[in-house]
Amino acid sequence: ENKLNYRPLPKPHPPSFSYPVRCVYDSSSAGFIQGHGELVFHMAILNYNFSGPAESNVFPLGSFVPIWAGVNQQAHQPLLLLLEECVASTTFEIYPDTLTYPLITNKGCLVDGKKSFSKFLPRYHSSSIILHLQAFRFALGQKVFIHCKLIAWDPDNLNETKKDCNYNKATGEWEFLDDPFQSSLCQCCDSACQGCGKRDTDSGKSKVYNAKKLMLIMAKTGIWVC
Repeated sequence: ENKLNYRPLPKPHPPSFSYPVRCVYDSSSAGFIQGHGELVFHMAILNYNFSGPAESNVFPLGSFVPIWAGVNQQAHQPLLLLLEECVASTTFEIYPDTLTYPLITNKGCLVDGKKSFSKFLPRYHSSSIILHLQAFRFALGQKVFIHCKLIAWDPDNLNETKKDCNYNKATGEWEFLDDPFQSSLCQCCDSACQGCGKRDTDSGKSKVYNAKKLMLIMAKTGIWVC
């Protein structure tokens, strides 16, 4: 048992009085990751073999643009990097009249993969992810800005709102990137992916959001990545 002692005179004099202290704290039913240090997020375009930044900024239409995203976890416990949302637009900031095209929606569903061959590649580390985006352009050939929302999340507390899902054209089904046996998390991709009440709210204490943007300039012959 803990005690709070009041000792006006130094030891070995006894305390004038002691008061018992009981320590309590609120405990979430779901739990969440605690850690120290700042999380730093990154996005970049990789070269063809993913060994470093792209040397050329030209990508022919229909080819693949490897978009890498990562988080520097510092002293945090291991976290899983997720791309919750990505949208292509014709302006640096998205306004009501901005022309947009959704790439990733519904909390991690790569919807562009239903119309193209874009996909998430298998991870080499939990703190990073590669989106293999098939090159495209808007009809008028405007500049294209890629806006993405990144999340670092507890890998042991995934749910329908914390996932990354590819669309398998061969089967017509959604697949969870990190574990095909958990692909049930992706079943909501064609409807609305929502949390599961109190548990999702509580576990949200561990989320860390960061928005990143990439600018691409489109032309009839290719994509220039700036």
